Amino acid sequence: MPTDATLTSKGQTTIPKEIRDRLGMKPGDRMTFTLMPDATVVMRVKSRRVTELAGMLQKKGRKPVPVEQLLR
Repeated sequence: MPTDATLTSKGQTTIPKEIRDRLGMKPGDRMTFTLMPDATVVMRVKSRRVTELAGMLQKKGRKPVPVEQLLR
């Protein structure tokens, strides 16, 4: 899905709406840019907040471990 964008004199650009929509991007989302050896730029959206990660590693039958206990 090739899409063009323009770089402003301040070094800013707008991510095209079609791409924002496909990635589920919202205002305030953060991105990382990685420059590959062949000059390709990979952009990753870092839209998950730490609070959204709660329970992701929970396994059935395992008791949750309090954060305080993890810090020991």
